[in-house]
Amino acid sequence: MTNQEYDSPWKEAIENYFQECLEFFFPLAAQGIDWQRGYNFLDKELQQIAPDAEIGRRYVDKLVQVWQHDGGEKWVLIHLEVQSYEESNFAQRMYVYHYRLFDRYHRSIASFAILGDERLNWKPNSYSDELWGCEINFKFPVVKLLEFQERWAELEASNNPFATVVMAHLKAKATRQDDTERKQWKLYLTKRLYQKGYQREQIINLFRFIDWVMQLPPELEIKFQEEIGQYEEEKTMRYVTSIERMGIEKGREEGRQEGKQEGRQEGLREGLIAAIELGLELKFGSESLQLLTEISEIQDLEILETIKARIKMANNLREIQQVYQ
Repeated sequence: MTNQEYDSPWKEAIENYFQECLEFFFPLAAQGIDWQRGYNFLDKELQQIAPDAEIGRRYVDKLVQVWQHDGGEKWVLIHLEVQSYEESNFAQRMYVYHYRLFDRYHRSIASFAILGDERLNWKPNSYSDELWGCEINFKFPVVKLLEFQERWAELEASNNPFATVVMAHLKAKATRQDDTERKQWKLYLTKRLYQKGYQREQIINLFRFIDWVMQLPPELEIKFQEEIGQYEEEKTMRYVTSIERMGIEKGREEGRQEGKQEGRQEGLREGLIAAIELGLELKFGSESLQLLTEISEIQDLEILETIKARIKMANNLREIQQVYQ
């Protein structure tokens, strides 16, 4: 997986667990927010002040409107960025986004950065400039994910979903050259979701991140599915395997028993449709299930695979419909 391909799973994790993200990485900010008033993601507004954020999908930018614990209507904007590779002008870009946001909204801005690159001593957290006595000094809080390698016991003990996100990120990076070790860590981290006592939706959401960043070659993926399926049977909680994977296995079994390609293909199709249904509901809510009537009529497995993949990055239902219309 390339650095760019880490962007989408991080984006989804932040959207699903924004409060937990701040509580885990930036507790001071989390304590100052009135979470009962909710929060709003302002992705379109961020693109207007920083259109380059979309070019090449090189990093994850999130702009979020939150309220402070002071009553009234005072609110602040949080600019949160996840950077997965070293960039020479990173601090300058953080400053540029900060002043553009202030210029547009005239609100207090908090800028935070999560660095997911692999160079331990690269940790930009300030930008400054000076000319003839005129000075600018801009500092922003930074979290370096590599530093959590020395805090593994802390990650193990934490019930915060972002402990799992960090663990999966670190092990995905560490096992890029060793698929067998990656399979073992993927199995361990998936089992840990059940051991932590997470509810069904949380297990599925966090497994999506693990599965996304810790991709395996087909032969090891099959072994992983078999082992996690057995574990789920022991726990009598078939969450990970209950949707797409059961449908795929059903197709394989039908194909073996009937000796017909058609049986296998239909099973695969049913598995993909089930996975699409789950993905739509988790990301867009029950409203999105109206698309299933159209999608369930599709016979082309490649189109179904494309729809399933598009759900992860789609901003709205129309983007998904464009795949098959």
